[in-house]
Amino acid sequence: MAGLTKHYGEVAAVSGIDLEVQQGEFFTLLGPSGSGKTTTLRMIAGFEQPTSGRVELAGGDVSGVPPYDRAVNTVFQDYALFPHMTVGENVAYGLRVAKVPKAERGRRRDEALEMVRLPGYAGRKPGELSGGQRQRVALARAIVNRPRVLLLDEPLGALDLKLREQMQAELKTIQGEVGITFVYVTHDQDEALTMSDRIAVFNEGLIEQVSTPYDLYERPESEFVADFVGVSNLLERDGKRFTIRPEKVRLVEGQAPDGVHTERGRVAGTAYAGMVTRYTVDLENGGELQLIRQNTEGPADGAESMRGKEIVVGWRPEHTVAIRDRSTNEEGSP
Repeated sequence: MAGLTKHYGEVAAVSGIDLEVQQGEFFTLLGPSGSGKTTTLRMIAGFEQPTSGRVELAGGDVSGVPPYDRAVNTVFQDYALFPHMTVGENVAYGLRVAKVPKAERGRRRDEALEMVRLPGYAGRKPGELSGGQRQRVALARAIVNRPRVLLLDEPLGALDLKLREQMQAELKTIQGEVGITFVYVTHDQDEALTMSDRIAVFNEGLIEQVSTPYDLYERPESEFVADFVGVSNLLERDGKRFTIRPEKVRLVEGQAPDGVHTERGRVAGTAYAGMVTRYTVDLENGGELQLIRQNTEGPADGAESMRGKEIVVGWRPEHTVAIRDRSTNEEGSP
C-alpha cells in the first residue's frame, strides 16, 4: 500500500498510509473503532476504492481490480455461511462457482476441513455447530481457494473469552501450516500481541507504529501506542516525558538496589486481580503511576491496608522508554 487515502465526504477515514506486508506473514491492523483499520482492510479486499494511492499485490497494482478478481479472500466476524447448505457445500462453494471439477472440489474441501480440525463434518449444517466450529468452517471456505492473502475482519469478536483464546492459538497454527499471508483486523491488544508477526497500530486514519509484538510493547514510539497497547505510566521529569510499564516498577523496602531510580509516593488505591494486585501511587514529584505485585507468596488480602501509606517505588532507568515530541523531534528520559 502506498499513499493510501479514503475520504467519505469531508471525513478522512484513512489519511495517506504506506504499508508493506511480507509474504507468509501474520500481520495485524490494530486500533480503536474509527481508526481506519477496517477501511484499510476493505480497500485491500476491493470492497472500497481508494480516494488516492494504490494497493499492490505481488508487485502489481490491483487498486481498480474487482474483489472477485483479486487473489484474496475475507473471513468476517459473522461467518456469512449459507444456513441451507451443508458444511461441505459451504466450503466448496467458491470452487463450484469457479467450475473446478467435482472430484477436485471434494479433495480440496476435505483437505481444508482437515486443516481446520473438522474432518468428518462435511455433512452437517451450520446450525448444528458451535460458534468456534462455524468460525473454522468460514476459515476453511476462505483457504480452500488458495488465495495469496487471507483477510480477517475481527473474526473472533463473537466468541466468548475462553473460546476466543483457544481460537487465537489455532489460527496462528493454521496460518503457519498453510503458509498464506494473513492480514488480521482487531481492536484487542492481547489478541494482536499473541498472534502476530508484526502489528500496525492505527489512530485517526494514520499509522502510529509498525513493529513486532515485543518492540511494540517494550518500545512504544508515541504516547498513544504506550497507552493503547497494554497499560503504561506516563511521567514527566525535567521537561522530558517517558513511559514505564507497571510490571517494571517495584515497591522498595529498605535499601534500594544499585542502579535503581527511586521516588516517594502515597498509595492512592489497590485492586486485587487474581494473580496480581494493582497499586495506584501518587508521587511526591508529581504524576501518578501504577505498579503490580505478583501474588506468589499467598493471598494479597492485606493489600487494602496499604491505602494512604507512604511508600518508596523504584525502577531501572533502562526500563523506561522516551516519548518523542514530534513537534521538536526530542525525546525524554528519566
